[in-house]
Amino acid sequence: MSEKYKFGDPEGMYFVTSTVVGWVDVFTRPELKHIVIDSLRYCQKEKGLAIHGWCLMSSHLHMIISTYKDPLSGIMRDFKSHTAKEIVKELDTIYESRRHWMLEFFGEVADGLTRITNYKVWQDGNHPILLTKKKFVMEKMEYIHNNPVAEEIVAEPEHYLYSSAGDYYCNKKGFLDIEFVE
Repeated sequence: MSEKYKFGDPEGMYFVTSTVVGWVDVFTRPELKHIVIDSLRYCQKEKGLAIHGWCLMSSHLHMIISTYKDPLSGIMRDFKSHTAKEIVKELDTIYESRRHWMLEFFGEVADGLTRITNYKVWQDGNHPILLTKKKFVMEKMEYIHNNPVAEEIVAEPEHYLYSSAGDYYCNKKGFLDIEFVE
């Protein structure tokens, strides 16, 4: 297996992307967005996840992360496993016009996979990219924060609630604690 996209440096800072299977727009309801936020908050507190930048879009999550404790590969595996279960559970309780379609799609994707019993929500992998130069870190941070602008959700990055742009650009505390890149 290729070593290109693995968490090779346990002390490194990584740019990662977690994508919903089929690029399904799951994160359109606050309840589903907060499953991700609450899980990331738990990973920060209990597993030593350091979040330097993040942005949750409707079908994917970008982050710049490092760790103080547990290995990033395990943190990301557990995060995706937990949030997948919680998303499926929440889809059964909230009003979501696409609920049946989404659950059916996630079930079809899971068919034939031995390690997944009912539903597959996240694509495999996180495509981790080790960030070794400050310039590269700042390029990725700008990319993350400008995602909602590129999608024409907001005019300015700091106006998007589900990212760290407000923390960086206008000293406005967001949903997650951020470990700022110097």
